[in-house]
Amino acid sequence: MSIWIARALCVIALVMSTPLYAERIKDITSISGVRSNQLIGYGLVVGLDGSGDRAPFTNQTFNNMMAQFGINLPPGVDPKLRNVAAVSITAELPPFSRPGQRIDITVSSLGNARSLRGGTLLFAPLRGADGEVYAVAQGNLVVGGFGAEGNDGSSITVNVPSVGRIPNGATVERSVPSAFSGGDSLVFNLDQPDFTTARAMVEKINGLMGPGTAEALDAGSVRISAPRDTTQRVTYLSIIENLEIETGRERARIIINSRTGTIVMGQNVMIEPVAVSHGNLTVTINENLAVSQPNALADGETVVVPQTEINIDEGDNRMFRFAPGISIESIVRAVNDVGAAPGDLMAILEAMKQAGAIKAEIIVI
Repeated sequence: MSIWIARALCVIALVMSTPLYAERIKDITSISGVRSNQLIGYGLVVGLDGSGDRAPFTNQTFNNMMAQFGINLPPGVDPKLRNVAAVSITAELPPFSRPGQRIDITVSSLGNARSLRGGTLLFAPLRGADGEVYAVAQGNLVVGGFGAEGNDGSSITVNVPSVGRIPNGATVERSVPSAFSGGDSLVFNLDQPDFTTARAMVEKINGLMGPGTAEALDAGSVRISAPRDTTQRVTYLSIIENLEIETGRERARIIINSRTGTIVMGQNVMIEPVAVSHGNLTVTINENLAVSQPNALADGETVVVPQTEINIDEGDNRMFRFAPGISIESIVRAVNDVGAAPGDLMAILEAMKQAGAIKAEIIVI
């Protein structure tokens, strides 16, 4: 038995006793070089119920396809297609995909086709960023949206009928080379770079696998020694990625979306002693119309006279005082108790940040 496998088997019992609040390495990292690849293609969807497009490139593509089958249309002849649509095809090629495996694809109309419902995608190659063909696509579309039109021009559309999917609609024709089986080491990249998490990961692996097995390259990368044999490497990494570590606490942040009024606050946000006063000013303008009627014997005309009524309500001017070290939860509770709107809370938080009372980063998106 390899020494790598022996070390891995010896730590299984220790892994099971890890605290429940810890996170697995596989949930917070990815292996360098092991990634998916995007594919794109162009093709025709046929069999539509008169909902195809009228784009000139659709006719050109159709004519080119017919020429491959020995059918040449006379020059200048418009086939006046109504059941054909030009589409783009996108897919994601997972890592370690092999020829013969099937992947899902998304088909989107490029022209003015009203709907792709009921259509069939004809054979189309899917290419990678290097221009090589990695998969071929074909099949019947599944469209979630639909539309309907009336004779008077009225219409209704639910979801997006010009986009559809084909589960297992493409067959992989070529695999992407991977650096997984080469070299004596692998690099784990943290999804959220953090020095504390990287140090905890190194200490956990070295404590179980032996000193020098792992080393931190920076806050976002940890290099781990691994066996060259592919079978041993798979088993070894299966144990490593299921190790659980206590991750570093995220930096204190407050995210404010000024368009939707959404406010998201991290649990590590703390404040210094501060007093906050925030009053509401409400201005109400009412436009009323009054009728001016002259006397019976008067020489005048009946007219409509506008009357404007303006009311100003300053509301209650409340003051909040927060003790040092209080959490942001207490701030939110105090503001909500008086019925303040999200806009009021945004103004309070930004003012407290300017005063140096909030120990957190405020990000406005």
